Amino acid sequence: MEWSPVQGEGKNAPAVFYTKKVRPTVTSPTKSLCCFNVHLFISQNRVSCPGVHSERLKITLMSCSVLLPPGQWGSFSLPLSELYSLRRARFSLGRNFMVLTSRGGHPLPPLHFHRGGTRELLRAMQRYIRLAPFIQDPYATTFGGFSKVTNFFRGALRPPESPLHGCTPAGNHAPHTADDEPGFELITCVQLGPRPTVTRGQPLDNWEQFLDSEGRVTDPQIVKELVFRGGIIPPLRKEVWKFLLGFFPWNSTAKEREDIIRVKTDEYFRMKVQWKSVSEEQEMRNSLLRGYRSLIERDVNRTDRQNPFFSGNENPGLTLLHDVLMTYCMYNFDLGYVQGMSDLLAPLLFVTQNEVESFWCLTGFMELVHQNFEESQEAMKQQLLQLSLLLRALDPELCDYLDSQDSGSLCFCFRWLLIWYKREFPFDDILSLWEVLWTRIPCANFHLLLACAILVSQRGELIGSNHDFNSILKHINELNMKLDLESVMCEAEGIYLQMAQCKELPVRVQEVLGLYVPSSSDEESPQSEPKETDGLLSQSLARGATACQPSNPHATPRPPPTYP
Repeated sequence: MEWSPVQGEGKNAPAVFYTKKVRPTVTSPTKSLCCFNVHLFISQNRVSCPGVHSERLKITLMSCSVLLPPGQWGSFSLPLSELYSLRRARFSLGRNFMVLTSRGGHPLPPLHFHRGGTRELLRAMQRYIRLAPFIQDPYATTFGGFSKVTNFFRGALRPPESPLHGCTPAGNHAPHTADDEPGFELITCVQLGPRPTVTRGQPLDNWEQFLDSEGRVTDPQIVKELVFRGGIIPPLRKEVWKFLLGFFPWNSTAKEREDIIRVKTDEYFRMKVQWKSVSEEQEMRNSLLRGYRSLIERDVNRTDRQNPFFSGNENPGLTLLHDVLMTYCMYNFDLGYVQGMSDLLAPLLFVTQNEVESFWCLTGFMELVHQNFEESQEAMKQQLLQLSLLLRALDPELCDYLDSQDSGSLCFCFRWLLIWYKREFPFDDILSLWEVLWTRIPCANFHLLLACAILVSQRGELIGSNHDFNSILKHINELNMKLDLESVMCEAEGIYLQMAQCKELPVRVQEVLGLYVPSSSDEESPQSEPKETDGLLSQSLARGATACQPSNPHATPRPPPTYP
């Protein structure tokens, strides 16, 4: 609605007062849409009791636009202390409406805003109450229009002059009607403890000490933890990466690995012969293969050309890059080649310096990220939603600002997640980053925490400079090659430890972080099996966040993650 403020006179004037004139419209000979000046204001009255002084805040709608006989007015009044939730929604045609719900669980008549104005009302209400946002999946589509996030707000009364407080006190939970909105989850306000300071360790530099007399890796988990903490020195990467990417089983002997190389080499060249033996005449009748070849040739010619291994026109590295990608099309007919896969292969080929080994390392890498490249893009939408959940729990103010600038979908992070920051950091940094992510420590979604760390590091620039949608997108794109990887990884781990220590973390956030412990009724389910990557560094936790007090006394306690 095109609200205009009405200036009150005198010190007893309402704190907020808006008005709008609506032109009358006849809907039928006997009924008409009640059209009038709509007055919506928040009043502030002091109530005195023996020994008690408090502020009584009230939201009043003097009239509402409903079908009424001419001359009749509808109205309601609700003290803000009785407001439990405020739901802002949007019709398919873009018109907003709000539904207020009292603490008794009774919804009030919806307020329809045919010409905007919901944001102004929320700003006015924020002078007196804390609006804690709750979100649903806003990603009806990733490419296309940026959909509006449907927000749920749960208000906790506060005096106008007091600072915003954190969580609602334990036990002060009113009944809610979340079940009336299937598909929505209320992300309650949580007070995270202090973020621990995290430092990086030394890289893995002695591989032989982890091998027994037959060449088996004696403790794979310790190796992964060392890699997560400090990475791998360059001379060892070629060997250790084959284990991290599944080319070699961790429990294989040196003799068994020789057999694996021989078998995998034969298998690779059998697949390579399949596309190499296709004649030009046959390829003219195979549009799928012809399309893959065209895409690969185009991408190969612009992948990491500044790296000496791929620079120059007649560079053999480019031929290897092309052949491995073409062979992958034979290996995975369903997926084939999708733009971006050349970015994943280039570092593997650079480190292994071997066509066959780089191919099988690529297949292991694609096992982790192949869903990113599927045509439906459901996995990418899911990851963007998970990132939104994490960021909402971590920095709701930043999320609100991004929402206000039509950037709440976080689609500017799409490239980060698609190819694991390949174009955001220098080539050498990517080698260090990927080996950390392949450990799956501290959780399988650590790459989302990296995104949170980057966005939080930019909050001052984004909010302080009052960026709009276009300038936000421009600013994020200009971050590439300007980020410090060590700082980002330390901050991401600190965010994980901070959230892991909060006992009132919403369940969906726990699930994203791999922290969710099912109740006793779910213990028999297959999903309750422990994961290999649940371990973390206990020394960091000892320095880490102070746990929040749980607001739900019936919640299943989670044991803190431990590092050896």
